[in-house]
Amino acid sequence: MKSFNKRHIIMTIAIIAIYLLGKILIDVGLIDSYLQLNIMVIGINIILAVSLNLITGFTGQFTLGHAAFMAIGAYTSAVITAKLNLPFIVGIIAAGLMAAIAGVLIGIPTLRLKGDYLAIATLGFGEIIRILALNTDYIGGAIGFNDIPQYTNWTWIYSMVVLTIVLITNFINSYHGRACISIRENEIAAEAMGINTTFYKVLAFAIGAFFAGIAGALYANYFYFIKPDSFGFMKSIDILVIVVFGGMGSIPGSIVGAIALTVISTFLQSIGNLRMVIYAVILFLIMLYRPSGLMGKTEIKFLKKKEAKKYVSAKS
Repeated sequence: MKSFNKRHIIMTIAIIAIYLLGKILIDVGLIDSYLQLNIMVIGINIILAVSLNLITGFTGQFTLGHAAFMAIGAYTSAVITAKLNLPFIVGIIAAGLMAAIAGVLIGIPTLRLKGDYLAIATLGFGEIIRILALNTDYIGGAIGFNDIPQYTNWTWIYSMVVLTIVLITNFINSYHGRACISIRENEIAAEAMGINTTFYKVLAFAIGAFFAGIAGALYANYFYFIKPDSFGFMKSIDILVIVVFGGMGSIPGSIVGAIALTVISTFLQSIGNLRMVIYAVILFLIMLYRPSGLMGKTEIKFLKKKEAKKYVSAKS
């Protein structure tokens, strides 16, 4: 128990120290606006990748509609902060809840499907959300939603990234998280052991959608302007690439993958269309020589292995 508390204290101190360091560097001007932009994009990508990894990497449900939940969160927060003039925290909470509700509504009928059929169904859901946004004048339609207040800053990004990582990691290390992993490994065996597979798949979908909605809120309230095409099929592919690049079933992999691919994409912007070729080659080489991703299946542990086993067995 002492080592458990000591580890938590050290981790908490490290989290606070990183936040204060970033805050100081921004306040004194050592981190300019361009670097801040990239930091914000990295933070949003980490939230998206970690949330998708819960669905795809840990629960084994292949989805191509994650950007749709981000869109729901972005437009929800934009309406609440720009049209209703409510506080940003209300926009973030509402964005997450609306996305989670959408996750449950789409999850119940589609998560009985498997493999390619599930991917096609979620892809269709993503296109439905995009078309609805294109044809809804209240949120700007095809022109886009502009004049969104810029509330997203280093404090909001950092706190939401930490919250996402801590909550999803603790969920994965809990009894419920192990139930999701058992579904990924062998759904028939999980059902035979009495696990309600439909419930846990929908639960993972809802939690992943909730945090994707939060990422959407952060995105909308940083870039002032959003449009439906920003949340199309290619955005879902980008998020999936980060997860696969970092490692399916690895939270550290999602973090490293989001940072690496965002930095690579930023450095390649200066060479025009050639950057997509180089970007594709880098991904090809990683998948060829490291098919499990950069971090494999490395997990974050807040408990020692023995303590985690005791916790899970006590819950079961």
